[in-house]
Amino acid sequence: MTKQPDDWLDDVPDDENEDEDDEIIWVSKSEIKRDAEELKRLGMELMELGKNALDKIPLDEDLRAAIDLAQKIKKEGRRRQVQLIGKMMRSRDMDPIRVALDKLKNRHNQQVALFHKLEALRDRLVEEGDDAMTEVLRLYPEADRQQLRVLIRNAQKEKAANKPPKSYRQIFSYLRELAESQG
Repeated sequence: MTKQPDDWLDDVPDDENEDEDDEIIWVSKSEIKRDAEELKRLGMELMELGKNALDKIPLDEDLRAAIDLAQKIKKEGRRRQVQLIGKMMRSRDMDPIRVALDKLKNRHNQQVALFHKLEALRDRLVEEGDDAMTEVLRLYPEADRQQLRVLIRNAQKEKAANKPPKSYRQIFSYLRELAESQG
């Protein structure tokens, strides 16, 4: 039996039954470049961290060695080393590294916020004296009232005489010790 010209469509397989998982995802060249730049930026962030902070981030030996070397290199060699680090990161799972880096940044941000709060409290203590002392004692019950009063008086005298702010700094140090001992 010969086929009619209209029957050729019967031989074409149906695409309706195929899985959608076989779909090809096209990635633009620009997106690949953006991803590579993002990895280089992340590598730069890792390079700017100190040794202690890098120990808290899960890095394999090769990547850690490349970052350590990049921290020692200056000028043009550093740019090439950053490119190498970015290239090495393409073949690794970056989620654990990003999570650890975010934790470090958040801890730093919390510490900065605490320091700003302590600085504002110190300024209030020097300006208002005993009126602000009650707030400090409420926040930090273990604070030594007498020591704090002496520091406040000395800071006020130094400010009035335009002397270096030694007691002013000591108040901040004392408040920081209280905050750290509290938790």
